[in-house]
Amino acid sequence: MSGPYRAAVCTALTGPDSIQIQDRVSVPLDRDEVRIATRAAGVNFPDLLMTYGKYQFRPDPPFIPGMEIAGEVIETGTEVAAIKVGDRVMAGAKGGCFAEQLVVPCSALMLLPPALSFEEGSCWRSAAVTAWHALHDKAGLQAGETALILGASGGVGMAAVKLAKHIGATVIGTGSSQAKRDAILAAGADHALDPAEEDLSDQVKALTGGKGVNVVFDPVGGALSIKATRSIAWGGRFLIVGFASGEIPSFPANHALIKGYSLIGLRAGEASRRDSDLALRTQASLRELAATGAMRPHISQTFKLESAADALRALETRTVIGRAVITMA
Repeated sequence: MSGPYRAAVCTALTGPDSIQIQDRVSVPLDRDEVRIATRAAGVNFPDLLMTYGKYQFRPDPPFIPGMEIAGEVIETGTEVAAIKVGDRVMAGAKGGCFAEQLVVPCSALMLLPPALSFEEGSCWRSAAVTAWHALHDKAGLQAGETALILGASGGVGMAAVKLAKHIGATVIGTGSSQAKRDAILAAGADHALDPAEEDLSDQVKALTGGKGVNVVFDPVGGALSIKATRSIAWGGRFLIVGFASGEIPSFPANHALIKGYSLIGLRAGEASRRDSDLALRTQASLRELAATGAMRPHISQTFKLESAADALRALETRTVIGRAVITMA
């Protein structure tokens, strides 16, 4: 189904101001590919970083940002059997999602469960993959343990809150405003704290009977990371998820030694690309979670494709609570 479609294109590595709406022409499919009419696209922090050339994956301009969508299949390659035209799907990609059409391999798709709307499906997958890989594969979080989720009002942080509660852990989240803390509690957290408080670690220890938390989930970085290490229990696991603050912390190795905790880095997408068995296990687990509506995203803002730059600016100014979504006509 060739023809023109519109896309939000990053034309220079200067941030959201470089985004322009351009017409593109669709290209023929390979045998294993699927063409999707996009109904909604999730907006992720890496999308913003890519427009500045500051993400691990650094495409050269011009490129279309966006890592996840939900929509309807409008064409399939000759060897695609599991998916048919008309199916409602979720899909992930390294880019290209801020557009009215997306072409991906059939393996990059999941059927959109009835429990999720197009808008929810478009911002469920990447946060769910990150939270699952971090808390399940890397940290092995168990029911009855305690998790501290930094940046818990963000998309990935809120997914981690919901997954940790789904596992059966006690959850403490941090949010920088009362509105964010209220949203964290509404997402299921047992406690919500202000990360700017100087006695944050004392508050966490008071909530855990002086023991500290078993797992720290940290997508924020900076000074908050170091503050959070003071809240970790003996033998705990500290998950390095990202650096939304823009600052990369320098962890004191002697402190990790004394308290016997582990610093664990993760890249959920890359881990699945390097380990096909892990990818299959992750897909199976995510299908089960999606079907139940687990980690249903909280969407605080929606934008039209023409306002894709505003969506990225909303992330940059930290006005988004939970997720922002771009919807298509």
